[in-house]
Amino acid sequence: MGTKKKTTIKDIANVLGITPSAVSRALSNHSRISDKTKIAVRQVAENLNYQPNHLATALRTGKSNLVGVIIPRNNSSFFSSVVENIEKVLNKEGYNIIITQSYESYEKECNNIDSLLYTQVDGVIASMANETKDLSFYEKIKSKGVPLVLFDRGEDDLNVDYVGIDDYLSSFNVVEHLYAQNCRRIAHIAGFSHTRIYENRIKGYRDALKKFDLPIEESLIIESNLSMEDGREVMKQLLDLPEMPDAVFAAGDYAALGALQVLLENDIKVPEEIALVGFSNESFTYYGKPAITSINQHSEKIGKLAAEAFLNRIKNPTKKVSLNKINLKAELIVRASSNKIKK
Repeated sequence: MGTKKKTTIKDIANVLGITPSAVSRALSNHSRISDKTKIAVRQVAENLNYQPNHLATALRTGKSNLVGVIIPRNNSSFFSSVVENIEKVLNKEGYNIIITQSYESYEKECNNIDSLLYTQVDGVIASMANETKDLSFYEKIKSKGVPLVLFDRGEDDLNVDYVGIDDYLSSFNVVEHLYAQNCRRIAHIAGFSHTRIYENRIKGYRDALKKFDLPIEESLIIESNLSMEDGREVMKQLLDLPEMPDAVFAAGDYAALGALQVLLENDIKVPEEIALVGFSNESFTYYGKPAITSINQHSEKIGKLAAEAFLNRIKNPTKKVSLNKINLKAELIVRASSNKIKK
């Protein structure tokens, strides 16, 4: 059986008895084309199952109306919510998005960037992979003149728009909360400190310990990829210490969930013996027993602001690109896993 021929703009033009250029203008919502013609063109395009060639359009017009979005993973309610809100804002302005996942891999992230640039996207909105230390591929986006916006995870050295939360203050507030719950030996399941947000969370944790005259023990600070399995493994290490912690602060909710599993498997009472706090306010944090205290990062607002930052760059192409940082104040949601002193 032969391959079915793809419908072209010329096919639509032949059905309607108009020129291919008129079809092209109608599909791009050109102001000089009547609404009646636009409706007819779209109806025939749908009937013939026409699929636009975005790459050809981008090469011809210099604009694809596509925005690449790079996220570490889509199984996170935080990232899926950010993407949903990016899409809502951009769709209203006539843009569609292409979603790629790095799976926390630097190599995969580089491949994603190359693919998006090949597709001639009009911009890239990204949250970096945990493995990423070399920023050259993000510099490559900038060198092509493609607007770049970073959210949640980003580096100041790139000097581009960034939207996230105050990670330092959020982490400081977690330790402050645990101290108020009479916790005095607080462990930290950290993200990799080469990533700015996790470096700031570690710094906030350390500075809070100093404020409350609590000892800083390096054995209680363990960096990881913050997966659920990482949370399990780190929690096992912490339980094997000569003196167990009385609280654990995980820089990600999946790691907190893994830690909670190990605590419950070992019949350790949470929060009575060990209090637990996560980060990101994933949906599972309020369903479990006990429900997990976490940081709400305002994903809806981050997605909206990231999309708006891209649109501002598109509308002001001559504006000098410089670091434009938006840090939202996060919210600590206290639940049963850390609520030792019930008020």
